[in-house]
Amino acid sequence: MSEDRKAKIRERYKGNNTADIKVIPALEQPSFYEDFSEKRVAVYARVSTGSANQTSSYELQKGYYEQDVTRHPGWKLVRIYADEGISGTSLSHRDEFVQMIKDCEAGKIDLIITKSVSRFSRNVLDCIGEVRKLASLPHPVGVFFETENIYTLNSDSEMSLSFVSTLAQEESHTKSRSMDRSVDMRFSMGIFLTPALLGYDLDEDGRLVINEDEALTVRLCFFMYLYGYSCQQIAETLMKLGRLTKLGNTKWTAGTVLAVLQNERHCGDILARKTWTPSYLNHKSKKNRNEKRKYYSRDDHPAIISRDDFIATQRLIANSKYGHKGLLPSLHVITAGILRGFVEINPHWAGFTKEDYFNAVSELEEQSSEMSVTNIHDIATAFDLSGFEIARANFFQTPEDISVSLSAANLLFSRACVLKMGKTDVIELLFDPIRKLLAVRTAPEDSKHGIQWASTLDGRRHIKMICGSAFMPLVYEILGWDKETRYKVRGLRRQKDQQSVLFFDLNDAEKYIDTMPNHPESGPSRKCALFEDGMKPMAKTYKTKVVASPASWVESFGRKATGGNVPLTQSDDEPWRVSEAGIPYQVDKDLNPSTEAVLQQGIQEIVSTIQRRE
Repeated sequence: MSEDRKAKIRERYKGNNTADIKVIPALEQPSFYEDFSEKRVAVYARVSTGSANQTSSYELQKGYYEQDVTRHPGWKLVRIYADEGISGTSLSHRDEFVQMIKDCEAGKIDLIITKSVSRFSRNVLDCIGEVRKLASLPHPVGVFFETENIYTLNSDSEMSLSFVSTLAQEESHTKSRSMDRSVDMRFSMGIFLTPALLGYDLDEDGRLVINEDEALTVRLCFFMYLYGYSCQQIAETLMKLGRLTKLGNTKWTAGTVLAVLQNERHCGDILARKTWTPSYLNHKSKKNRNEKRKYYSRDDHPAIISRDDFIATQRLIANSKYGHKGLLPSLHVITAGILRGFVEINPHWAGFTKEDYFNAVSELEEQSSEMSVTNIHDIATAFDLSGFEIARANFFQTPEDISVSLSAANLLFSRACVLKMGKTDVIELLFDPIRKLLAVRTAPEDSKHGIQWASTLDGRRHIKMICGSAFMPLVYEILGWDKETRYKVRGLRRQKDQQSVLFFDLNDAEKYIDTMPNHPESGPSRKCALFEDGMKPMAKTYKTKVVASPASWVESFGRKATGGNVPLTQSDDEPWRVSEAGIPYQVDKDLNPSTEAVLQQGIQEIVSTIQRRE
């Protein structure tokens, strides 16, 4: 069957008698230079920078093409579209170019004339794409590139245009790399860019010198922020005082204030290459996360604020996302009472390190005798319990267990914890990094470290999850815990003279493990999965999470009855002093930011000076 079809096709293509076929010739298309038909012509001109030399080039292009269009028979100039100081590697910000394309789509233009492909676009995709779009319009629009002598409505133009536009794009790439190397060379020699900056003017040599009037605004921003005001409050204050931005605007925003606070030039230093541009095509800058070399120059120019105040401000800004407000905090170490050796946890500060905690407690030890520690499991008795073990409370779970569930992001205390601490809704957390203990006490009324762990509504107590995203990652680091795992620690209450403290020995942490990884949210009953080591749980469970005890507990029934880790008190005759305030420990002994009194006086003096000048 197929052979018959092939034979018929061969017979058909042998040709027929063409004597009766009349050929109607096509109209001869005049070349671009011989076409004198009426055309509405647009001219596109572009220069890549706003310098004086480029401005002259820009004006020359406009003048030349205006005369050229006027002299050509049949051409009528619609408009000259010109972008000044704009790169050709992207259509972004090329408002005149975009408007020209819209006018073409609206049928207002028949022909576009431009000096060269590089003036039209330095991006291959943009160039070819826009040309094709113009040619496919109901009323096709051609583009004539004078330097390359390419007319895009000619059928053989696209190959030449693709080649030339590729060269134009690569030329832009080469210039970009050359400029990048030039910037590196300038910065390495200490020649930095000096854009306009609030608080400074430029002298004849292009160096920053203090503008005393603007410097008042800068100092006020830093002093108010260090004193505890938010960026929004500072912005509102500056508007009330009628202060101007560097651009002369009277409107201030929180973002504008933040930009002032984060600029290291206000303390006399320069950090160059804070941002960089990965692509020369879209020119979008991004934060330099060490993808490019940075350059830091200390004491490059006169400072408006001290370097210590600047560093303190940056630390406050970094921790503002955790809700920290107020002055730069310090670590507070308890030096007396049952909580001696504990560090008060600041729930809104993530600026301390593991070494800071250990150094704070170690310095306390060097200044006094070694801490006296009594085992929480010691029983006041005359019997000799050496060699005996006390069964772990973990093996005798009850709904009244005192326990806390911890993750790298939050903490949740059991209902028993809240009930045994009385009616208090606000508590303080304390941590001993050496003995790895966590303690809970009632927060004093003036406590800056108070944390709400419960609320009372309609006479009922409700437990609240505590956000620990600021401090828990550091606790996990000190303990060597897996930050992806949630842990459970059982504790106990110690009470004397109506004073209560909860203690949690973090050395005896259990962890939650997933018994059914990747289980569906709903469905038939599922068998309990094996643990990672192949062991099965002692009892079947259909819970998705179970609490697993440390493997070392298999070797013992409990813990030794003598010797321990958690304190009772130093002496039965000494008061517990549960509410003992911590003594500040200065983490950065070389850092001396302005004190609260200095900041308050500075704010008052600056505001008075501004008001007098008004």
